[in-house]
Amino acid sequence: MDAVMAAVVRECGAFGGLLYVLPPGGDALWLELVAGVPQEIAAPWRRVALTDPMPVADAVRERHLVWIAGQEEMARQYPRPALVLPYEFSLAAAPVLSDTALRGGLVLLWPGGRPDRLSRRERDAIESGCRRLGGLLQQAEDRGEPVLPADRPRILPPPTGRPLSPDEARAVSAFVDRLPGGSCALDTDGRLTFITPAAAGLLGRDADGLLGTLPWESLPWMDVPLVEDRYRAAVVSRRPQAFTVLRPPDVWLSFELYPDPSGISVRVRRSDPTEDALASPSGPAAGPSRASVLYHLMHLAATLTEVVGVQDVVEQTADQLLPALGAQAMVVMASEDGRLRILGHRGYAIELMSRFDGIPLSSDIPGSEVLTTGVPGFFPTFADLERAYPSTRHEDGMASWALLPLIASGRPIGSLLLAYDHPRTFPPGERAVLTSMAGLVGQALDRARLYDAKDHLAHRLQSALLPHTLPRIPGLRIAARYLPAARGLGIGGDFYDLIRLDAHTAGAAIGDVQGHNVDAAALMGQVRTAVHAHATVGASPADVLARTNRLLTDLDPGLFTSCVYVHLDLARRRACVATAGHPPPLLRHADGRIELLRVTPGLLLGIEPDTSYPALDVPLPHGSVLALYTDGLVEAPGVDPDDATAALAGLLEHADPTDLDAMADTLVRHAPAPGDDIALLLIRPGG
Repeated sequence: MDAVMAAVVRECGAFGGLLYVLPPGGDALWLELVAGVPQEIAAPWRRVALTDPMPVADAVRERHLVWIAGQEEMARQYPRPALVLPYEFSLAAAPVLSDTALRGGLVLLWPGGRPDRLSRRERDAIESGCRRLGGLLQQAEDRGEPVLPADRPRILPPPTGRPLSPDEARAVSAFVDRLPGGSCALDTDGRLTFITPAAAGLLGRDADGLLGTLPWESLPWMDVPLVEDRYRAAVVSRRPQAFTVLRPPDVWLSFELYPDPSGISVRVRRSDPTEDALASPSGPAAGPSRASVLYHLMHLAATLTEVVGVQDVVEQTADQLLPALGAQAMVVMASEDGRLRILGHRGYAIELMSRFDGIPLSSDIPGSEVLTTGVPGFFPTFADLERAYPSTRHEDGMASWALLPLIASGRPIGSLLLAYDHPRTFPPGERAVLTSMAGLVGQALDRARLYDAKDHLAHRLQSALLPHTLPRIPGLRIAARYLPAARGLGIGGDFYDLIRLDAHTAGAAIGDVQGHNVDAAALMGQVRTAVHAHATVGASPADVLARTNRLLTDLDPGLFTSCVYVHLDLARRRACVATAGHPPPLLRHADGRIELLRVTPGLLLGIEPDTSYPALDVPLPHGSVLALYTDGLVEAPGVDPDDATAALAGLLEHADPTDLDAMADTLVRHAPAPGDDIALLLIRPGG
């Protein structure tokens, strides 16, 4: 297997390869064999789920060759790996099949700067190599020795150079010593394998103490992001790299890296960073440093996993990216029914955005092409923008623009405009970073739009299930409130109801179905309907709950419900209360005294079909207020329920009983942070 893998990599003209195996019936690919790529770089992709947005997963799942010509294409199609390896290289991924089954996947890597298309010879070599590898995996299984996921993939050793005679070795050593500055060599894992005395002197350490170590670990002053990043760039792109770093207290050293399949040759010399910057044709890099950009991008990736709605995505993107990228304005756009929709913006006037929001999409509008093709556009000057969109007027006062596709599930779902008040040339590396970043935003936006759609549906469902208005009953004043949970879909199982029974009696109910989802809301509608139906036929509070409980146990929804039902006799000024595992009602007397109605609670509804629910008959004098509520009004982490109920009683005691709406607002306003739904029903007899 090792020899065939090495031959396949060599015959395809690639510098590295990764062989993945797919266990029978498995849903993930496991890295089995690595050639030409350091273990540290391959490690993040040891396991790749078939549903992951990765080239090898797509190749295996869809059984076709995936070709990524370069950094920008990788950033556009696969932003996650592009952010981890933001370097110039090409990649092919292909399924590995035998005559009988799909066996795994093969990834091949080429240096940056190669032709954009695979040649016929290269395609034939990839197909032939996959067949050979698939045949070997089939043979192993036929022998009863299937290749299964291992703790670590096997790493093929790099090619060795030709052996040198003693005379040649002395000549090479003398040649290296005569070169200006110092020289050293790194293996493909980045460890020092050779160092000249001059290089050791420049690094300020004894050569014996450096050999076999990673420079950024053995030399603390080299433990900066730039050093390891340039090493990774040399290994992945197979192109020379250079950087300058300060050796404390005041020695600047310049490093030049020259990679090949066996390792990296490094030249070290003293340097003047000012002179190097002045001598560079491009001068010092403008804008934030690469390390700063990567920090903000990682922070953006972390925060985008926590946002829920579209506006959250817009705000987090603006907060993280504008300072990281040195941009001054941003617009997030989408297409809706053939029209441009502005989902959010930062740095632009509302009036300007309003003129564009809702206009028909056409080829004359910047961003429309990105929405349809998914291809980014970069415009260093207004002249460049005008050439692409001749009807565009220079209204925003900006100097450069980037129009980036927001990709999710392989299709553009929106676009992101970044605007700069200073000229930007958008070199290839920056274009790749911007496109990768937009990919992360696109995936978050897709999730957020789905969340917003579900949230809208949830609110419509909640609105339909709760009473739109409560009946007007002579001799009774009512105030009701409902607040959804702050987290989740904004929908839950809390409900309340007021039922007119006859001229002198009424029923009141409040309850809480377990959960905060559509299932809980649907069950809430069934419970409310059942309570209403049993109450209107004249059932007592105990029977209302018992019959509703039998219905729920027959339905077996897998969710439990707490409930309080109160029968109100306005002529006798009495209330009969029964409860199914619900917080007890509070009764505020006319003199302000608060009474906790200690009703013996029955089991939650939906647990046991033959359950009885004791009732308590209490006076309901003129001027009193009966408060029915759900646990979201009082419960909070770390707070004793009795203390929370006492606090609610204190608020009820000091509120004005003649203004039930103000009283309800006060009670809700002082509730704990709404991690749970809140329902509240205040009842005052006497008109």
